[in-house]
Amino acid sequence: MQHRTSRSRTRHRRAQWKTSAPALAPCTNPACGKPTPPHRMCAHCGFYRGREALSPLDGDR
Repeated sequence: MQHRTSRSRTRHRRAQWKTSAPALAPCTNPACGKPTPPHRMCAHCGFYRGREALSPLDGDR
């Protein structure tokens, strides 16, 4: 027979849940070098894996 988990025990366990900061890697463009999520195009310069994939996004987005 299982007993009900108390509120304090549940909250004590849930207090250990932590979010981690997003992993960021420097842009492969030597002129840019801004932090970018891995496996994503750089939103600042449009480079991906050392070559320009798309033109950079405008500032209004």
